[in-house]
Amino acid sequence: MLWYILKLLILLPLIAGLAWGCLKLAQKLQERSGGGAGAKSVKVIETTMLSPTMKLAVIEFHGREILVSASRHGLTRLAEAPARPHAPGEPA
Repeated sequence: MLWYILKLLILLPLIAGLAWGCLKLAQKLQERSGGGAGAKSVKVIETTMLSPTMKLAVIEFHGREILVSASRHGLTRLAEAPARPHAPGEPA
C-alpha cells in the first residue's frame, strides 16, 4: 500500500505537469501559425446549435456575410448577403 501511494505522489504531479506543458506548447504553436498580429479576413459573427451534430454560423468574409451549416460531413453554404454596417461601439 505504501508503494502505491509513493508512486501516486510521484506520477500524478508528473502527468499533470506534462499535460500543462503540452497545452502551453499547443497554444504557442497556434499563436505562431495563426498570424495573431495581422488582420484576419474571416470573422465568425454568430453561431447557433441546431442539434448536437449540426450548427449554423454566420461568417463575414471580404465584406460579405455567409450563412453556413456545419455538421460532421463538412460545411455547406446556405445563403450570402452584403455585410451589415458595424455599430458605433462595436469593433470593426
